[in-house]
Amino acid sequence: MEVTSQLPTLHHHHHQQVKNETSDIESIDQEIREEETHLSPTMDNITMHQLHADQKSSTNNRYMPLLVINYLMLFVGSLSSSLLSKYYFNHKGSSKWVSTWVQSVGFPLLTIPIYLPYLLNFTKRKPFSDFNPKMLFFSFFLGLLLGLNNLLFSWGNAYLPVSTSALLLSSQLVFNLVLSIIIVKQKITFSNVNCVILLTLSSILIGLDSSHEKPDDLTKKKYLIGFFCTIGAGLLFALNMPLLESVYKKVYCYEMVMEMQLIIEISATALATIGMLCDNGFSELKEESERVFDMGPTLYYVTIMANVVTWQFCFMGTAGMVFLTSSLTGGVCMTALLSMNVLGGVVVFRDVFSGVKAVATVLCIWGFCSYVYGIYSKMVDQRNEMRKKNESSTEMIHVVNGVVSC
Repeated sequence: MEVTSQLPTLHHHHHQQVKNETSDIESIDQEIREEETHLSPTMDNITMHQLHADQKSSTNNRYMPLLVINYLMLFVGSLSSSLLSKYYFNHKGSSKWVSTWVQSVGFPLLTIPIYLPYLLNFTKRKPFSDFNPKMLFFSFFLGLLLGLNNLLFSWGNAYLPVSTSALLLSSQLVFNLVLSIIIVKQKITFSNVNCVILLTLSSILIGLDSSHEKPDDLTKKKYLIGFFCTIGAGLLFALNMPLLESVYKKVYCYEMVMEMQLIIEISATALATIGMLCDNGFSELKEESERVFDMGPTLYYVTIMANVVTWQFCFMGTAGMVFLTSSLTGGVCMTALLSMNVLGGVVVFRDVFSGVKAVATVLCIWGFCSYVYGIYSKMVDQRNEMRKKNESSTEMIHVVNGVVSC
């Protein structure tokens, strides 16, 4: 009788417990629905952010096309700007301020790829919609560094022969490796150290082989100014690359890279324009076109405008390579192209292709290919590791489902 009398009570307690659990679940569901309702205005932005964040991932469909396009821009821009600069100097062009100004004054060209997709409704993302004051400050700061770097590069080119300038600029790759280790914690591997050594040796051989190109009017004072300006340009470029990479870690899509590059080049152009105004650079531009350049004013301005466009390809390609890979990879590509520009001089200007240049070219190709192979091996390892994690997660889900069904 006692057991029978206790059954209704136990049934009541059990019913009450189930009811409480049900009400708790309903309460939790209600809280989740309220939270989703509260966050619903920003869900599209979060989804868009996650979608664009994958652009840096090698598994994303846009990654490889973007990488190829940016390397082609870097290749065409670097080779063309080098050949046009040589053409400019070969025909008695020598203005330091003009050379500085043309490197960044083509920034309005970037507005085409920035605004055109939005105006044609290819994308719903409004240009510059994700910018904040901090990013704007960093963009202007990096632009000032770029403007100073361009000025030092131009002064070095004005006072030193091309061979010596290329030799000194090769030091930027060593600076780049060291600063990348310090700023962005770049890992030291056999492939990147091997590449740095081979590309540096390649540039040294090219510089030594072309030592006879020293101009007759190069005084000791001009040589020292050119020497330190070129070393400073290499160091600033090496510093600029890892700083750019550290900023790009907070950038989630390639569109923002173009927008940042536009701000950077506006800042660099402002610095160069102030210098042109203070040092009568615009008057020098006119005088050089009419009296100094021995191919005439028309070809002078064609050379200047072509240089403006090719520098944009060069800078945008470099920025894209840093965003999609790393600052060290961008520096490796630039240095490899610096050595490969020698072949461009042989083809276009009929420069002598000596045995030393042949060895330097082989070293350049060897170093670059070893670095690319190192990157490829790393990507394969990452994909295999990701596949194993996915397989482990799938097995875990099956185990949990089996336990729940039991």
